[in-house]
Amino acid sequence: MQGQFLIIGSVIALSLVIVVVILHFVKKAETKFYKNALKKLEIERNQIASTPVLLELSKVEPIIKNDKMEEKYTEWQDKFVYIKEKRLSVIDDMLIDLDVYVEKRDYKACVVRIAKTEIELYKVRESAEHLLDEIKDITLSEEKYRAIVIKLKSKYRALAKEYNEHKELYGIMQEAVELQLENIEKRFLDFEKVMETNDYNEVVHICKALDNMIDHMDILIKELPDVLLMINTVIPNRMNEVLSTYNDMVEKGFVLDYLNINYNIEESKKNLERILDKVKVINLEGCMFDLKTMLEYYDSLFIDFEKERLSRKVYEEVSKDFSKRLDKTNKLVSDVYEQLDDIKNMYDLEDEDVSIIHEVNKILVVINDDYKKMVQKEEAKSCPYSMLNEEVEKLTNRLASMEGDFDQALKSLGNMYDDEVRAREQLEEIQGFLKNCKNQIRAYKLPVITNNYFVQLDEANEAIVEVIHELDQKPIVIKTLNTRVDTARDLVLKLYNTTNDMIHSAELAERCIVYLNRFRSSFDGVDQCLEDAEEKFNRGDYKDALDCSIKATSFIDDNIYRKLVDLNEK
Repeated sequence: MQGQFLIIGSVIALSLVIVVVILHFVKKAETKFYKNALKKLEIERNQIASTPVLLELSKVEPIIKNDKMEEKYTEWQDKFVYIKEKRLSVIDDMLIDLDVYVEKRDYKACVVRIAKTEIELYKVRESAEHLLDEIKDITLSEEKYRAIVIKLKSKYRALAKEYNEHKELYGIMQEAVELQLENIEKRFLDFEKVMETNDYNEVVHICKALDNMIDHMDILIKELPDVLLMINTVIPNRMNEVLSTYNDMVEKGFVLDYLNINYNIEESKKNLERILDKVKVINLEGCMFDLKTMLEYYDSLFIDFEKERLSRKVYEEVSKDFSKRLDKTNKLVSDVYEQLDDIKNMYDLEDEDVSIIHEVNKILVVINDDYKKMVQKEEAKSCPYSMLNEEVEKLTNRLASMEGDFDQALKSLGNMYDDEVRAREQLEEIQGFLKNCKNQIRAYKLPVITNNYFVQLDEANEAIVEVIHELDQKPIVIKTLNTRVDTARDLVLKLYNTTNDMIHSAELAERCIVYLNRFRSSFDGVDQCLEDAEEKFNRGDYKDALDCSIKATSFIDDNIYRKLVDLNEK
C-alpha cells in the first residue's frame, strides 16, 4: 500500500516539474517574439530616417534659377526637418514605451502598442517617400522631359515629311496646316527656353501642349486629304450620278417621289458646306463619320433604284398573270352563283355550302375593287412599283385563299352530282340483275317456286321503286339516295344469288334422279331415297331433293357419293 502511494506521489511531482519547465520555455519564447518585433520596428524607423532626401536636395541647389524653385527648395527642407525632428521623435518615444512593456512581460499591452507603432511608421514612411518623389521629379526633370521631347520631335518630323511629300492633296488647307506646323515648332523653342531657366512647372505644360498638338496634327495629316476628297469630289460626283439616274428613271415612268431625292441633295450640299467650315478651322471631329454616312446614303439609293427596276419587271409579270387568273375566277364564280338557285332546287344543300358560296362571292367583289384601285394607281403613276408589287402579291394570296374555299364548295357540289350519276348507273345495273333473275326463272320452267322467293322479289322491286322515287324528287337528298341505292343493290344481289342457287340445285337434282332411276331395283335404299327426292322436288325443296338424290348414290358406290357431296358443297 505504501509503495503505491510512493509511486503516485512520484508521478505527481514529475508532472509538476514538466509543467513548470514548459511554462518557463513558453514565457521565454513570448519574450523573444516581442523583442524581435521591437527590433523590426526599430529597423523600419532607421530606414525612414535614412531616406536620401538630403542627397536629392543637394542636387536641387545648382539648378535654382528662379524664385519659384527657391521657394520650393525651402519648403522641401522644412518638410524633411519636420519629419526627422518631430514625427520620428514621436516614434522613438513609442518604441521606448514598447520596450518597457516587453521587459515587464505585459504582452497584452505590447500587442496594442505594436499596432499603433506600425500605423505611425506607415504614415511617416508615406510622407518621406512622397517628399522624395517630389524632389526627384525636379532632379530628374531635364532627363525625363528631354526624352519626351525627343520622341515628340521624331513624330513631328515624320508628320511634316508626310505633309511636304503630299502637299497638293491638302488644297485650300495648305496654309492652315503649315501654320499649325509653325506653332508646333514655336512650342519646341519655348521648351528650350524654359529648360534653360529650369522652370519645370512650365515644362510640364509645354510638353502636354506639344503632345496634344502633335496628336491633333497626326489626325489632320492622315484624315484631311480624305475629307477634302470626299467633300470636293466623291460625294458631289455621287450626288450627280444619283440625280442623273433618278431623272432617267422618272422619264421611264418610275415613281420615286417617296425617296425625296431633290430635297436630300439640297440638304447634303448644306451639310458639305457646314463640314467644310469646320475643316477650315482645323476641326475634323465627326467630319469623316458624317461624310461616310452621307456616302452610304447615296450608295443605298442605287439599291433602291435597282429594287424599283426589279419590282417593275416582277409586277408586270405577276399583274398580267393575276389579271388572267382573276378573270377566270370571276367567270367561274359568276356561273356557279347564277346557277345557285337551280342547284339548290336540284340538291338538298347544307346551309354551310350555300353560305360559303355567298361569302366567296363577297370576297371576290372586294378583290376586284382592290385590283381596280391598284391599276388606277399604276395608270396615275402615284405609287412606286415596289409598293404595287407588294399589293399584287397580297391580292394573289387573298385570291388563292378564296379559291381554296371556293374549290371546297365546288367539291361538295361535285360530290353530289357524282353521287347522282353513280346512283343512276347503279340503278340501271340493278334493274339488269333483276331482269336477268326473271329471265332465268322463266327459262328453266321450275314446277314450283316458293313464296320466300316471291317475297325477295317484291322487296327488290320495292327497293328499286324507292331509288327511282328519290331520283325523281327535287331537290335530291343525296344522303337518302345513297342509302336507297345501297339497299336496292343488296336486295337484288340477294335475289340473284337465291335464283342461281335454286336453279342450280333443281337442275342437279333432276339429273341425279333421272340417272339413278336405273338402279331402283338393283340396290336396296335407292328407291326410297329417290321417292323422297321426287316428293321434295315437286314441293319446290330443290336443295333437299338434291341432298336425297346424292344420298341414293351411297348405296351404289361410296366413292361416287363422297365426290358428289364434295361437289355439291362447293
